[in-house]
Amino acid sequence: MNEKEQKEIKAEEERIRENGQATLEENGKRIHLLSIIGEIEGHENLSGSTKTTKYEHILPELAKVESDETIGGVLILVNTIGGDVSCGLALAEMIASLSKPTVSLVIGDSHSIGVPLAVASDYSFIVPTGTMLVHPVRMSGMVIGTAQTYEYFEMIEERIISFVSEHSRIDRERLKKLMHNTKMLTKDLGTVLVGKEAVECGLIDGEGGIRDAIGKLNRMMEENVVSHR
Repeated sequence: MNEKEQKEIKAEEERIRENGQATLEENGKRIHLLSIIGEIEGHENLSGSTKTTKYEHILPELAKVESDETIGGVLILVNTIGGDVSCGLALAEMIASLSKPTVSLVIGDSHSIGVPLAVASDYSFIVPTGTMLVHPVRMSGMVIGTAQTYEYFEMIEERIISFVSEHSRIDRERLKKLMHNTKMLTKDLGTVLVGKEAVECGLIDGEGGIRDAIGKLNRMMEENVVSHR
């Protein structure tokens, strides 16, 4: 192994450690692996003991993926409790706007703003034990109890509903009912969907694991190459 190869391996290990990203070689084709884990960190730094996905790291990486002709597709692994709504939506919009084929796999939890991130791909999978939590917008800290505040909450919620319904098979009204369900969570509104329940309601395209996700992405990459010939 020469010095250049050693540096490339070291750089790849650093990317995995810092950003949860790697490049896979699959049948001679390159797949960019993106991990969305822990909490989506927003405009303020979370504590050092909190596992986070930093959107300011992911956005430029996705821009590089879009311009890299050697990368044929993107695989997104999702296991997140949610986090900053604005930054989560920014990541979801970035994923949805990629010209490369994209496949997401919910391998643990896809809660709150993790729902738009899971459905932003061209095709989505969830493992049988994976969960999705759909609930109304929450706000931490001091909140001014005025009509304008609640109108602002509704505006944010509408952005989420619009994105999710446009990038999945779920009906807008069904999604709103799931968000405002009062019968499941004892101290909150919302609905938890496990595995095939998320598929049956139209949020996720299929139930499966990493083999299914990579297989689907390979087929999509091949179709994408054919369509551009």
